[in-house]
Amino acid sequence: MTYKSGFVSIVGRPNVGKSTLMNDMVGEKIAIMSDKPQTTRNTIQAVYTDEEAQIVFMDTPGIHKPKNKLGEMMVKSASDAFKNVDSIIFVVDDSRTIGKGDSLIIENLKKTSTPVFLVINKIDKIDNKEDLFEMIRMYDDLNVFKEIIPTSALKGSNIDSLIKVIKRNLNEGPKYFPDYMVTDQPERVLVSELIREKVLHYTNDEVPHGVAIEIEKMKERKGKDLIDISAVIYCERNSHKGIIIGKQGKKLKGIGKSAREEIEFLLGTKVNLQIWVKVKENWRNLPNYISYFGLKEEI
Repeated sequence: MTYKSGFVSIVGRPNVGKSTLMNDMVGEKIAIMSDKPQTTRNTIQAVYTDEEAQIVFMDTPGIHKPKNKLGEMMVKSASDAFKNVDSIIFVVDDSRTIGKGDSLIIENLKKTSTPVFLVINKIDKIDNKEDLFEMIRMYDDLNVFKEIIPTSALKGSNIDSLIKVIKRNLNEGPKYFPDYMVTDQPERVLVSELIREKVLHYTNDEVPHGVAIEIEKMKERKGKDLIDISAVIYCERNSHKGIIIGKQGKKLKGIGKSAREEIEFLLGTKVNLQIWVKVKENWRNLPNYISYFGLKEEI
């Protein structure tokens, strides 16, 4: 049997479910998830492997109009994902019309010779099947997409069909990663992203985009099934620091507890997690700090 492999970029507007979709396809939580846009900041590689094929997925930041240096970096990272891949998955949500953001991405997709598959996500929100058929016809008339696959990443619907479509269009190739490997991200990065996810969940819309996480220490205690982790949540304003900590520290305690539980599951061991909150004003416009917080792409 011929073994297949390839690299697949996942692109789309913010908040259409790209990270959830990728996690579903790989079968593990690799990228953090939130109902807030621009959750993903870096291109994250996740690996799907079975006896027939290996697919290396590249989850990208949502393409949007940038408002700061960090935003510029995110958009550049997403745009670069069109290059040097075997196929592209373009994810849209249940919107019945094609908005400006999607139109911009589609215009860029028209310029590439790479096969593009359209995923209409969040079909669990579409009650009328005729509405879904109309959406499929609307996108099919653009003559951009090799295939159109409706899914619900939240419900896990039609993910197997999407995997089959991708595998069918791969070329013969080697395994780039071992069978056990599901991501190229170091444990420190995964831990920091899990903490940032909890900040997104526990705070309001004013705070999250100005938040970065630094893992100061991550060390296993000798002779004990325990890892000590010290982390700092950086925000841009003193008012944001107060929001993250919350009244009598309750919000920060909630962030820490829910993060610790997921980190323990990720690492397979008990975790002693200590979190502090510090202010670094305007860090999203300071290239040195963007790089310091692990966002390595050139701006």
